[in-house]
Amino acid sequence: MNQNDIRNAIEAGQTALGIEFGSTRIKAVLIGAGHAPIASGSHEWENRYENGVWTYSLEDVWSGLQASYRDLKHAVQTQYGVSLRTVGAIGFSGMMHGYVAVDKDANLLVPFRTWRNTITGQAAEKLTELFQFNIPQRWSIAHLYQAILNGEPHIREINHLTTLAGYVHWKLTGEQVLGIGEASGMFPIDSTINDYDAGRISQFDELLAAQNMPWRLRDILPRVLVAGEAAGALTAEGAKLLDPSGELQAGIPLCPPEGDAGTGMVATNSVAERTGNVSAGTSVFAMIVLEKALSKLYPEIDMVTTPTGKPVAMVHSNNCTSDLNAWIDLFQEVTGALGVAVSESQLYETLYKTALQGDADGGGLLAYNYVSGEHITHMEEGRPLFVRTPNSRFTLANFMRTHLFASVGALKIGLDILFDKEQVEIDQILGHGGFFKTEEVGQRIMAAAMNVPVSVMETAGEGGAWGIALLAAYMARKSEQEPLEAYLAEKVFAGEKATTLAPDARDVEGFTAFMARYEQGLGIERAAIEGLR
Repeated sequence: MNQNDIRNAIEAGQTALGIEFGSTRIKAVLIGAGHAPIASGSHEWENRYENGVWTYSLEDVWSGLQASYRDLKHAVQTQYGVSLRTVGAIGFSGMMHGYVAVDKDANLLVPFRTWRNTITGQAAEKLTELFQFNIPQRWSIAHLYQAILNGEPHIREINHLTTLAGYVHWKLTGEQVLGIGEASGMFPIDSTINDYDAGRISQFDELLAAQNMPWRLRDILPRVLVAGEAAGALTAEGAKLLDPSGELQAGIPLCPPEGDAGTGMVATNSVAERTGNVSAGTSVFAMIVLEKALSKLYPEIDMVTTPTGKPVAMVHSNNCTSDLNAWIDLFQEVTGALGVAVSESQLYETLYKTALQGDADGGGLLAYNYVSGEHITHMEEGRPLFVRTPNSRFTLANFMRTHLFASVGALKIGLDILFDKEQVEIDQILGHGGFFKTEEVGQRIMAAAMNVPVSVMETAGEGGAWGIALLAAYMARKSEQEPLEAYLAEKVFAGEKATTLAPDARDVEGFTAFMARYEQGLGIERAAIEGLR
């Protein structure tokens, strides 16, 4: 599309808008008829650790959303000379899981509890045993049951339980709904009916029978929708909440709100069986669309779904690049103290590429990137650590290589279950997220960890905001005969270029040696948690 065509499409509302609440950034992406981004906006934000809980304030949610949209609106005005007053469809996505509980008057009962919290171990263990289905600590049902076990007074006042994406969607449309992929991070899904598992809903209600709760579980959970279904329209109040200037028109249709796992699958065209993707940034998770169910329950493997309800094995690690980012921030301070002007992007690229020059195993160095707890290795809290012996080869290249290895160490433990114990087969893995931003480096490290070729698409940097914009466009243009897989393959990704790197034998051998050291040294991390308060 040329500039004039794009301008006309914007004015006619022949666009789709996706907004995603990521861990460190709220991003808005506007796409045109050809599905390519035509403008974007963003706003940086950070979680807070308050009273033992990782959270974001509602003030930050709304101010951040408005800032992201305002940035997008400014980009549209600057690039095309028109004011953004309407779009063809909107979609919201966000960090999966967590706990947003509101009362009958729409008031938040407790601060939003994010996926990052590892404070629901007792509930997760009991529910996993009851359901014979893995319930991770970050799932909404684990947060709910832990609050019940804790005797928290707000429990009886719950009118509606949702996630961050579901909450924003509800405030803008009045609809208490979730996309099935996001819903699968609240409660187990039955993919044969694309709804919550009725048997396990009954089990939970029976568990609470003695508590004499004023609600049953289904009463407070959002309604489940699949990709392509309508999920309400922007109300006048919602339009003003998104765009306080009052220029955005009400009545715009919205697609079901999804989680970042689902939007990552869409953004990498990984929604069909035998495909998978790995998203690596603040946290890291791999999503493998299964051909058949796993043979048994694994605490390290979450069972979620695609946005159309297909079963997906998810390996999720709470920690990925946060500790590595902190080290690079320290190096930035060093350059500043020396009076050397080095941009952040240049520093990242230089240090990441240095890692490729290191010893295959990282020179005997060891790091744990646990800013928060890590369920895969059974650590309820995080203590970022760097460890070496007197004989380790302590060089910058090995230091960087070790921290990149550590970023995917916990993920590797979960992936070994799928590939080695369950013999899961995949045709392709696509990577996206900040870990892959520097050319070749992240791909090589991930290929070594997974021992399969890893591809990165040219559009991978657009991320989940683009993914939810695609889901909004799919809803607006959906025909009964076109499944999401076909829509993405034929309408969106046809002709898409990707860079693929096969595992390097030296890298694989080195990463294997690092992982032996990583697993052997977990007691060091445990001692740090117990000894450093």
